Amino acid sequence: MPIRYHEQSKEFHLYNNEISYIIEIMEDNQLGNLYYGKKVKDRDSFAHLHEEMSRSQSAVHLPEPSKLCLQYTKQEYPSYGTGDYRYPAFEIKQNNGSRISHFEYVDHTIYKGKKKIEPLPAVYVEEEKEADSLEIQLFDALTGTRLFLFYTIYAELPVITRSAKFIQEGEDAICLTNAMSASIDLPDMDFEMLHLAGAWARERYVKARKLEQGIQSIYSMRGASSTEHNPFLALKRPEATEHEGEVYGFSLVYSGSFLAQVEVCTHDMTRVLFGIHPNNFEWPLKTGEAFQTPEVVMVYSNQGLNKMSQTYHKIYRTRLVRGMWRDKARPVLLNNWEATYMDFNEEAILKIAEKAKSVGVELFVLDDGWFGTRDDDKQSLGDWYVDKRKLPNGISGLSEKIEAMGMKFGLWIEPEMTNKNSDLYRNHPDFIISTPGRFDSLSRTQHVLDFSRKEIVDYIHSMIAGIIRESKISYIKWDMNRYITECYSRAVLPEEQGTVMHKYILGVYDLYTRLITEFPDILFESCASGGGRFDPGMLYFAPQTWCSDNTDASERLKIQYGTSMVYPISSIGAHVSAVPNHQLGRLTPIQSRANVAFFGAFGYELDLNTLSEEEITAVKEQVQYYKENRILIQQGTFYRLKSPFEGNDTAWIVVSDDKSKAIAGFYQRLNKVNASWLRLKVKGLDEGALYQVSCLGKTMEAYGDELMNIGLIINRKDLNRAGGDFASLLFDFVKIK
Repeated sequence: MPIRYHEQSKEFHLYNNEISYIIEIMEDNQLGNLYYGKKVKDRDSFAHLHEEMSRSQSAVHLPEPSKLCLQYTKQEYPSYGTGDYRYPAFEIKQNNGSRISHFEYVDHTIYKGKKKIEPLPAVYVEEEKEADSLEIQLFDALTGTRLFLFYTIYAELPVITRSAKFIQEGEDAICLTNAMSASIDLPDMDFEMLHLAGAWARERYVKARKLEQGIQSIYSMRGASSTEHNPFLALKRPEATEHEGEVYGFSLVYSGSFLAQVEVCTHDMTRVLFGIHPNNFEWPLKTGEAFQTPEVVMVYSNQGLNKMSQTYHKIYRTRLVRGMWRDKARPVLLNNWEATYMDFNEEAILKIAEKAKSVGVELFVLDDGWFGTRDDDKQSLGDWYVDKRKLPNGISGLSEKIEAMGMKFGLWIEPEMTNKNSDLYRNHPDFIISTPGRFDSLSRTQHVLDFSRKEIVDYIHSMIAGIIRESKISYIKWDMNRYITECYSRAVLPEEQGTVMHKYILGVYDLYTRLITEFPDILFESCASGGGRFDPGMLYFAPQTWCSDNTDASERLKIQYGTSMVYPISSIGAHVSAVPNHQLGRLTPIQSRANVAFFGAFGYELDLNTLSEEEITAVKEQVQYYKENRILIQQGTFYRLKSPFEGNDTAWIVVSDDKSKAIAGFYQRLNKVNASWLRLKVKGLDEGALYQVSCLGKTMEAYGDELMNIGLIINRKDLNRAGGDFASLLFDFVKIK
């Protein structure tokens, strides 16, 4: 069993073939951390790893002769106020105003498998042998509060998950004002913090900075995980690269406001905190009530960032995503948004769909504009009944006609929002999140429905489920186009307003759960003005996410490269769109647009009727190519080879599990005159195998070791043939012996 408790030394050792995580019960009966990193051999005691000494101005936590000072101790789930002056993992406000806590070890349980933490999403196991779990129980006798710390270690992956649960058993109520999912103290500060930052249309750009003493953090206080900062960070050694060196990854399975904070103290210890953002968070607990934090998935790699990413890809693709679409090939789709926006009728839609069918598209998606009087984005959100002016036969009639063509039908919804110019708002003005007496901030002329209230979730569910039941719908694109402001619920007591942000996300999860339970065959794709809620919490319900509203192929290289730091290729919604690009006005070759979009859940975002015959021929070839290779792309092992953040060129490769097939993409930004040679070294192939390598109709043979250590020579003439600026090449590798 990969979790051992050494009773005499009072230590827990979580380990598998790759990692070790060691916890001690300290002399004050609280928990300390002794080690997290590459696997070490188990032994009866690791007590020598406990570091403790007296320093000037230190506050000793126990009576003399103890020297235990929490400020200089690596802890598991620290509090504030008894000698540790660093930021705490939690804070409890008591009725007398005190915020001092002292949780002592009571008991623990070790068991095979992993429990659910409903109503929250989390990674899971299908068989008990896949993981082992540890529950450590602590108790604060003064407040009567019980605390459970949950740990799971996977047998075959360098993954540890963590979360916490508070249960109030005392007579007096308490209030959680901070409840992080995990804290980890590392013994030094020799790291760079890598994270994914951005904004609308430039989501998840890779950023890195050297740690310094003080606070480094990323966060969202927007009610969603946000485009600005993704709920992920990694600590990498300065010398670590994509393929070498030590990396610690931290990813939060949550879709709401979050805080990921790294603190380096003046003695160079590093503390990582991750969880729900404490701003605007207060959670009262009466006797018998409990609060469960979201889950943090921690990944350790001593083989660089790529190994960390591949671990996240595998666990999220196979043990976070659920349902029939987890392992099933995703359909090639066409979405009408950039073709028509909201200006369409049934005849126009069927004309686009007919052309899509002719090139091999398998799924037609009707985007925004089909309901209420939705002629622009200023009206009708929440009025989930069909606009018969545009669609006289309704969604049911249109869906039947699309299916009769031999395609599946998909539909866009934005269930969390309303416009004030809507029947929903006119009939239920109290349904929106807004503060009495304050101006309701506008964003896209819409407002957020109060999903912290079950009756509002019920109301929206009845309308959306009704549309689905009466139609032939195989796909739902669930959008969310603004963040929360003036956070206040009219159905919540004043002392409970700090629960609204979290309850809102629980309401979103509730609606998702109801819909995927009743309609398990529907493929859901989440969206939030593109990538504004691209997080593991969403992947638990929707196996793919619209990556960005920016469909420009060159910009998508950065977005998809950054997204791949954490998220599997199968989760990345990626489409070929029209040129000039609607966001940038840029012209890129149609083949490059496809070569970028291939590395994701592939589709089109344009009116194929506007393309030339030559372009239609290219589209047919693209669709056929993707169908032949989508299992490899969606389920293979992905390697980043060249970063778009570091030069003119980008490259990556996806390799099948048995290493018999691979596809590499090479992309240049700007063409160069009389330039130097280009050479691409690939990864992941079988060193001793002979491969046939194909590109632009030409083939060669080479062994895996040559392709990985010497590389492929990139022919500049081929790049010119492929378009020059923003040109790209695909290389197909097939093992022949």
